[in-house]
Amino acid sequence: MNTRYLDITDVGIEFDTNGRKFRALQKVNLKLDKGEFVSLIGHSGCGKSTVLNIVAGLYQATEGGVCLDGKEVCEPGPDRAVVFQNHSLMPWLSVYDNVALAVDQVFRKSKSKAERREWIEHNLRLVNMEHALDKLPGEISGGMKQRVGIARCLAMQPKVLLMDEPFGALDALTRAQLQDSLMTIQSELGNTVIMITHDVDEAVLLSDRIVMMTNGPAATIGEILPVNLPRPRDRLALAEDREFVHLRQQVLEFLYAKQAVREPAAVAVAAVPRPERKPGPLSPASAAVPVSTAGEGPDNDFEAA
Repeated sequence: MNTRYLDITDVGIEFDTNGRKFRALQKVNLKLDKGEFVSLIGHSGCGKSTVLNIVAGLYQATEGGVCLDGKEVCEPGPDRAVVFQNHSLMPWLSVYDNVALAVDQVFRKSKSKAERREWIEHNLRLVNMEHALDKLPGEISGGMKQRVGIARCLAMQPKVLLMDEPFGALDALTRAQLQDSLMTIQSELGNTVIMITHDVDEAVLLSDRIVMMTNGPAATIGEILPVNLPRPRDRLALAEDREFVHLRQQVLEFLYAKQAVREPAAVAVAAVPRPERKPGPLSPASAAVPVSTAGEGPDNDFEAA
């Protein structure tokens, strides 16, 4: 792949806090190829979600910017869909209608009603949820809700799929099943994906590259680790694979040796206010749902098992 599809250039952002400037990110540079799967990992408060929100158009960078497929990102749009840790489904709508919410907004003028229905059902089949079209979110499991959230985002046909710890709230078995489903879908559709994770094994299993963030404030990209494991990937075969284990050790070394958490930094991050987000035509995947802030998740929430 020769063309850089998503270009994050010299991105920095400051937030106002009690009359002072707090610099969350400093000179973040990252270029993604079309169809690439990149994971962001780092200690809580390192700005992973802030990077994601800037790419989504929900935050405006203080310096630098983002270009997607040759166009500058200035506001939210359906070319970037967000999958949150919380499934963010509308509880009063059926599984079908939750996906239809996105499809109708994006394709109302370009697809007929019959075509939209076929497209909704197709995307629910991709995540193995076609059997639950008429069920309400309260009638299905947490893992099934997350599958519906992924289907809703895929149905928008976004250029980039942004995933903010999408499996973090799930049990280990459900998480493994959804990881396998995501690998299959990404292989079939060729989606460009940026995913935040605290799970080291998940990052190595799913990614083409792992982007490791330094601690905040003024966080930036510390190291980028290429993952050259052949695809398709089998988690059982990789469990004892020497290259998989080596990659895993490199991520752990960065997190626990090179970027050990210091208590004062954690306190400083906790004081960061929640900034107002960039107004704009929110995509159905993110409308009416609060977005994660820079202080994401509990400290030291890494999983390596």
